[in-house]
Order: sequence, then C-alpha cells, then structure tokens
Amino acid sequence: MSAEDDRRYMAEAIRFSRTNAGMTSSNPCVGCVIVRDGEIVGRGVTAAPTGRPHAEPQALADAGDKARGATAYVTLEPCSHFGKTPPCANALIEAGVARVVVALTDPDPRVAGRGLSMLADAGIAVESGVLAKEAAYQLAPYLTRQTKKRSHVTLKLAVSADGMIGVKGGGQVAITGLQARAEVHTLRAESDAILVGIGTALADDPELTVRLPGMEHRSPLRIVLDRDLRLPLTSKLVQTARTVPVMVMGSKTDKSPEFLARREALAAAGVEVVEAETPLEVVTLLGERGINGLIVEGGAQVAGAFLKAGLVDRIQLYEGPGVIGDGGIASPLTRSHIGEDFILVREADFGPDHRFDYERKDGCLPGS
Repeated sequence: MSAEDDRRYMAEAIRFSRTNAGMTSSNPCVGCVIVRDGEIVGRGVTAAPTGRPHAEPQALADAGDKARGATAYVTLEPCSHFGKTPPCANALIEAGVARVVVALTDPDPRVAGRGLSMLADAGIAVESGVLAKEAAYQLAPYLTRQTKKRSHVTLKLAVSADGMIGVKGGGQVAITGLQARAEVHTLRAESDAILVGIGTALADDPELTVRLPGMEHRSPLRIVLDRDLRLPLTSKLVQTARTVPVMVMGSKTDKSPEFLARREALAAAGVEVVEAETPLEVVTLLGERGINGLIVEGGAQVAGAFLKAGLVDRIQLYEGPGVIGDGGIASPLTRSHIGEDFILVREADFGPDHRFDYERKDGCLPGS
C-alpha cells in the first residue's frame, strides 16, 4: 500500500466511525475497515448503545476469510486487555491480517501501546499516526475524558450580525436558518449530553432533542443547571423525561423542605437530580459516569461560566446575517473576541449562515 492509499482508507475508517458517534459511551466510537487487494472487504464501528462489540471484530466478521493477509485500518489502537469482551488485538492476530494501520494510540492505561506491541510480536506489520489529527478531532471527547478525567465540552453559540444570542424576555429567537439548525441537530446526535442553564429552560421551554428524520433515537442526555430546582413539572423536558433522559443539577447545600419537595416531585416525574453547581463539578461528575462529549448550548451566563473556568475544549460559532438590535442579549463570545487559547481549525457555510470551529490549543489534537 502507498502512503496515499493508507490515508484514503484511514479517511474511510474515520468517516465510518461517525456512524455511532455519541452512542457508545463510555467507549470511544472507533471505525475499522479491512482492505485486501485494493478493495474494502470489511467495515466495523463500535456498536451502540452498549459500546460492544468493538469495531475490529465486526469488521473482521464482515470480511470473513478475506481478512487473512489483509490490512486493517483502525482509528484507535486495538485494545489489549480482557474486559467484557476479548482483546481486539487478539482478534486481529487470530484472523491472520498481515498489516494494521492505526491513526492514534489509546491513552487508556490498560492499552497505551500494548495493543500495537501485541500485534508486532505476532509478526504483523504495524504503522501508527496515519491521519492522526483527523482521527483525534473525531475522538476528542473520549481522549479528553481519558487524559483530563472529565467530559469534553463543545460550546455551541449562534450569534447575530450585531453580536446577540437572543432577546431579553423574548424566548427563542431564530438567528440561523434551516441548514444551520439541521447541522446543530447533527451535533446533538453525535454527542452524549447537552446542557443548558435554568434561565434558558424557563425562557424557551426547549426539548433539546434530535429532530432529524430517522435520527430521533439519537437524542442525548439532557441536562439543566438548576441550583434551586425551578424546572417546572409542566416543561417539555420533564414531560418527556421518561422517553429521553433528563438530569437536573442542583444545590449541594440546600436541604430545606421546599427544596426536598421539588426534588422528590422531579424524581417522581422521571428526572434524575444530582448535586453539582460549578462547571468543574459538572464535567468531572459526567466524566466519572462515562460521558465523553458534552454540548453547552445555552444561555449567556452558563456559557460565560464554562469559558471563565477554562473548561471549553471546542467552540462552534454560528454567525447569522440578521440584526437583533435594542433589547438583545449580548453573546459571551464573538469571533472578534476569541482568546489566544483557541485556534481556528475549520469553517463552513450553511446557506446564509457561517460556522467557525475553534479548538483549544492545549487540547487533544496532535500538534496542539
């Protein structure tokens, strides 16, 4: 295989890994393709919703006997330890593949190079680092949870031409068009959880679900930062809590009868109530629960708090062409005020709207 072929097939593995993104926590969503004689003979992706089986055994099963003597392209180093499933490195060895190309080594201390060593010791040619940056972008939520012991945070903001994210007392305001909003629903579908503050929950009464045809089942865990447990039992979030999970993060100290009664009522409606108040407490708790990727979607105060705490790993900033004017709610962040901690990694148009993607410099992307 040429270096160009390796990049092409790894790109296919990365593309295929998006299939179940956001649905495999606490496992990473890995893609694997098996190539023999210039033809893809097997594909696999980490299974949803349990994260098992892993990508490699599924790709090997898809390839069947054609896996022998073939090359396997995997977005993350094959696991080398016995957990709830046997090691993927063993599966590749037993299938008789001749070569394994990996984008990234796994920072999980149970793996961390051991998978590659097992393959090499078995006489399999091994190469790593192919399209590492591209794979790391896709696997950033998992890599962050492994290396920083917390969930990866994507801050999503839609900002008007005059730097506003909404109207005071006006509820939801359409800043972007249909194409951009569809892309936001794709982001939700590929994430484990989505978070808003109680102010947004009260003002907008959002559902925070995925509403793309055929993808409704991929709605993430919905979280509300609600210190005093003010989320109404009549809200869309509470009313749908038994269909799509809802978590409310409330006070760690309030033990008043009123607070406890609200907590009991929310729990009876199917809402999980946990104690967490600061952004660090939130992402640490979620990381401990195996939540890889978290979207912070509203509002200005919550977004500002995560930015101030230095816990935003990725920013997706949508700019709409409209002007809100007087009475607008100023965005906690605009493109002209992106700090030096972030670098622009990509941008795209969605109809009349434009999206800018930023990554934290000390994040998980190679070379960052």
